[in-house]
Amino acid sequence: MASTSRRPGRAWIITPGLRRDRFAAARTSGAAVALVDIEDSVALPDKQAARTASEDFFAVTDPPCTLGIRMNSLTTIEGIKDLLALTSYAVRPDLVLVPKVESPRDIELVAAALDADGYTPDIWALIESPRAFTALTSIMRAPRLGGVVFGSADYAASVRCGLGWDALRYARSALINAATAANIPAIDAPTWELDDPDALLRDAERAKELGFSGKGCVHPRHVQVINDVFTPTAQEITQARAIVAAADASGGTVTTVDGQMRGTPFFSAARALVAEADRTS
Repeated sequence: MASTSRRPGRAWIITPGLRRDRFAAARTSGAAVALVDIEDSVALPDKQAARTASEDFFAVTDPPCTLGIRMNSLTTIEGIKDLLALTSYAVRPDLVLVPKVESPRDIELVAAALDADGYTPDIWALIESPRAFTALTSIMRAPRLGGVVFGSADYAASVRCGLGWDALRYARSALINAATAANIPAIDAPTWELDDPDALLRDAERAKELGFSGKGCVHPRHVQVINDVFTPTAQEITQARAIVAAADASGGTVTTVDGQMRGTPFFSAARALVAEADRTS
C-alpha cells in the first residue's frame, strides 16, 4: 500500500520498462526511489509491452526503497492507457511521476483515476517545459502533489539551450523557489555523462547547494555518489549542533560561532539539519 507520508529523496534511479533484466539492479541500487519508465525510454509501438512488463517491477516482497513509475503524458492516449493499466496492477506503485505537467489539473486527474480505498499513491510532477515554469505557483497548489522533479533534457530541447549548468541555472532556481514556497521537495535531473564521475560529483554538489533534496540518475553506479553528496557530513552536523547550542545560549539573539556571525536564519537551518540527522541516525 502506498503512503503519502513517505518523503523520498537523495538518489532516484530510473530504468526502462522493457528491461526486466535491470529491474532487480534498480531496486537494490541503494537509491531512495526506483522508477520504472514507460515514457521516454520506450518507443511508441512498444508502449503496451512496457506496461505489461512493468507490473513485474512492483511484484516483490518488502522492497528496499520506494518503487514508482514514470507514466506517459496525460495529453497523449498512451497516458490514458497507463492510468487504466495501473488500476489493474496486482501490486501498484508507491509513487507516480507525471511527465509534462503544466497545470494542477494534471495531478488532480491522476489522483482521481488512481486513488482507491487503501491506496493513495504519492504523485510527483515532472517539470520540463517553459509553459510549466509560467504556471509553477498554481501547479504547486495541487493538494495531492508530493514533490517535483526537474526534467532538464526536455526543457533544454524546448528552449533550444544547452544542458550545461549555467544554461539551466534559472530554471533550477525558479523550481527550487516555487517548491520551497509550497513546502514540497524537489529532485534534480540526472547527469547525462554516464562515464564522467567528476561531472556527476560537480552537478550533485551544485544541486545540493541550490536547494534540491536529491538527484536523479539512470545508472546504478551513480547512486552512491548522489547519496554521499546529499547526506550531511559529520562535520556539517557538528557545525549545526554548535550553532544550535549557541542559539540556545544566546536566547535566540545574534551571536558568533567560530568567528562568524550567526542569527535567526542560521539557527533555523541548523535546527533543520540536526533534526534530519537525528531522524536518520
